[in-house]
Amino acid sequence: MKKNIIILILALFNLFSCNQNSKSMPQKIEQSQKTNDKDIYTKYKYKDPDVGSLTIQNSLPKGGMKYTDVNGEIYIYAVFWTRIINETDNSLELKINFPLNSYEVPSLPGKYFKILVPNETMTLNKAPLFLYGLTDLESFLNNNIHKESSLKRFINPKESSAFYVIMLCLSEGAHGTLRTELILKEENLFYRIKVDGLNSNNKSNDKEIRCGSINLKKLLLLK
Repeated sequence: MKKNIIILILALFNLFSCNQNSKSMPQKIEQSQKTNDKDIYTKYKYKDPDVGSLTIQNSLPKGGMKYTDVNGEIYIYAVFWTRIINETDNSLELKINFPLNSYEVPSLPGKYFKILVPNETMTLNKAPLFLYGLTDLESFLNNNIHKESSLKRFINPKESSAFYVIMLCLSEGAHGTLRTELILKEENLFYRIKVDGLNSNNKSNDKEIRCGSINLKKLLLLK
């Protein structure tokens, strides 16, 4: 039985298939800060001819371990990161907020996810590390698992910033592979949860959560 549960947990997150308000210092966009594509799930580029472009990179997951909260509830979790590259001529104000909700993905009925955003800054040199280098995870979860999660950052022109996202699920096991991505629609940000392998081309199976905004309104997605 335990063996079957472990197999199902790994199937949910597919973690081995890939080799509160805060201000954070952004990173200069340099050669040393370019990502390794094996860590990237999706990349979207948005452009405004008047001010320049913005790129959002979303990672694959790492994790798959268990966490037990103070009430004895057992979760499994995965860590993702998102990087925003500001190639416009304007400073970018990023606001992220996830209310204290649990989200059900249509393709996984009965499986509810919590989303948390730590203060800690993700840098690309941490990408090869366990949990992408996220530290003090258990302490963060102990203090924040039953709170809404928010983040605020300023990204100067020609700089970038990356942040972590933690996904937790009470249910053990599901078929398919969990994927997430941050996308932009006008100035509004949405976090999309999807499960590859379960009618993954059907967008109605995805869960899309409005989670924040940026202060640029005319950026359009490049096809």
